[in-house]
Amino acid sequence: MDVFVCAGCGTELTAPLYRVALPVHAHHGRWEELHPPLMAPTTYAVDPLPAGPPWRSWEEVGEEAAALQGVYAPVHSVPFGARNRIVVAPGDSRSMTLIPDKCAGYCRGVDGRNGPNLACEGCGQAVATRVDDCGQWQAVWLEPDAVGRRPSALPAGPTPGWDDLERAEHRVAPVEPDGSWSRRWEAAAGVALAHLVVATEGRPVTLPSGPVAELLGHAVGRYLPAAGPGARSLALAGPGIGAPRPRPDVLLVPRHPLTGASWRPPGDEGAVVPMDSGVWAYLAHPGETSPMPATGVLPEGVLRDDYALPPRPWYPLTPHHRAFAHTLARLPAVRLPGLRGFRDACR
Repeated sequence: MDVFVCAGCGTELTAPLYRVALPVHAHHGRWEELHPPLMAPTTYAVDPLPAGPPWRSWEEVGEEAAALQGVYAPVHSVPFGARNRIVVAPGDSRSMTLIPDKCAGYCRGVDGRNGPNLACEGCGQAVATRVDDCGQWQAVWLEPDAVGRRPSALPAGPTPGWDDLERAEHRVAPVEPDGSWSRRWEAAAGVALAHLVVATEGRPVTLPSGPVAELLGHAVGRYLPAAGPGARSLALAGPGIGAPRPRPDVLLVPRHPLTGASWRPPGDEGAVVPMDSGVWAYLAHPGETSPMPATGVLPEGVLRDDYALPPRPWYPLTPHHRAFAHTLARLPAVRLPGLRGFRDACR
């Protein structure tokens, strides 16, 4: 486990933490809505791409300079913030205080628009950015040049691996307790669809029957043709279920919960679409309860012993468009001629 400390004075700024993969929904929330913490307690993740201010317009930056920032399609603005920022749950932060003149936000909290807004209590140096405004996951983002990492004296527990995906508690349910679609599912669908567009080069795709078609069919249909010549086949694959034979054109696979690497069958170099491991785990092991409404009625003479059905969404799962556009703009293949029509979505 690791502890992050102030690079200036050595003050400990976090509790002991262990590293996990950066959540795919890290930068994608729902507007006008408060969100829970992004990271689970005692975990941290690192974002390898530039993020946050200063921002510069695409026209000012130009295609070549934008590509150096990891952006390959025209966007409204290109981030020039630091790479490798470390994100932790607010409850795991220590010995930091807000900088009053850096606490701007939209309406319900702070959003980090003015740069780091947390200072080390030991020396006063700006070291991190607290984010908790509406539409954003609550988080503390440590600036990589302002902090150092030290090993913790606490022994590290078991690291997450592929076996965790078969545990029921790792699965993320697609429906929130209030009956709306999971925000994590909406973002995960948007991210996966960007990879699917690239993997299929914008061609039609056929989905396997079952949870993938039931839950993701509408989302896929918003960006790709439902049928037509040259359609690509897609199937779910991953630890515990392997890959179907013969191999379909594209495999929908999980990201490793610790490294973020895409699962692959041994020796396989074909096209894969990575997906949030918790969302993938639900698709692979949905259990007994389907989030889709059942058809038909109870047989005659059968009496109900419950009071009401749990709430269900009244509309199909819709992918988070910003998650789709943000991810697509950061895939180098978006520059291919066959995907030119999708470049406008990145705006």
